[in-house]
Formats: sequence, structure tokens, C-alpha cells
Amino acid sequence: MDNHDAVDAITDQWAAVRPDLDTLPMAVFGRIYRLSAAMHGRVDKAYKPYGGMALGEFDVLATLRRSGEPYTLSPRELTATLMITTGGMTGRLDKLERAGLLTRSPDPNDRRGLRVTLTEEGRDLVDQAVGAGLAQQRAALESALTAEEAEQLAGLLRRLLATTA
Repeated sequence: MDNHDAVDAITDQWAAVRPDLDTLPMAVFGRIYRLSAAMHGRVDKAYKPYGGMALGEFDVLATLRRSGEPYTLSPRELTATLMITTGGMTGRLDKLERAGLLTRSPDPNDRRGLRVTLTEEGRDLVDQAVGAGLAQQRAALESALTAEEAEQLAGLLRRLLATTA
């Protein structure tokens, strides 16, 4: 079995023209980037049967769901959690509200603020979709790693992320 992949081809090319470079970081992060893009596509496709939901919309619903009862956050809290612009958030909220998956209401503690609340339909939908997304992720892990290796990889990535975030 040939384990040579596209990232190896890139680092091999660099080694040929710049043998003085240590391309191990490129090999690690190149694979992380490619893996992220590949899984983004798979998970996004897994969410489509649930009201045509895209990954960005799932993220909003999932963030509200994870917040616990009463599944309510401010748009600012959602924007900070999801690391998107306020304009991007407004578009997502508009679409999800039109679909009946969340509601927006005045913030009782701030006359200028809003509260975004997951509806029962939104909660049911995100509960179904999260299972579909996890199934895609689990299948990818199980196709290549043992449970122990997946745990080890999660720990290594946690440690790496802690030093770069």
C-alpha cells in the first residue's frame, strides 16, 4: 500500500529545490487543512436532508442547543462563539427564523438588545442533524484509526491548538 499523498508530493518538491528546509510543519498543517476541507464537505452534505441546512446554519442551531435551557443567547454571544461577522450572523438568523427554527425577541435587560431562542422544531432538527454529522466523522475516524489512536490524536491536536490559539 502506497501511503504517499498529495502533501508528500508538495514536501518532496520543496526538498528537491530547497533541501535546507524542514517541511515537517508543512506536512502536518497541510494535512490538517485538507482533512478539514474534506470533512467540512462530508458533514455539510450530511446536514442537507434536514431542511436543506448548511454547516453555518447548523452551527447557529447547535450553539443555541448546547447553551442549555432555555436555548437563548444574544446575537453578540452567537457571533463571538461562531467567529463570524455581525452581517453574516444576521443573514443566518433571518433564514433560520423564516424557517421557524428560532425566534428573535427583545432583551428584557437591554432595550437595544435582542435574544435569539431555539424553537422546539429547531431543537428537534438540530438533534437529528448532529447525529448525522457525527456519523460522518465517526466513519472517517474508524476507517483509519483505532479508538485509542483517535483519542491520542485528539489529545495531540488539543495540545497543539492550545499553543497556537
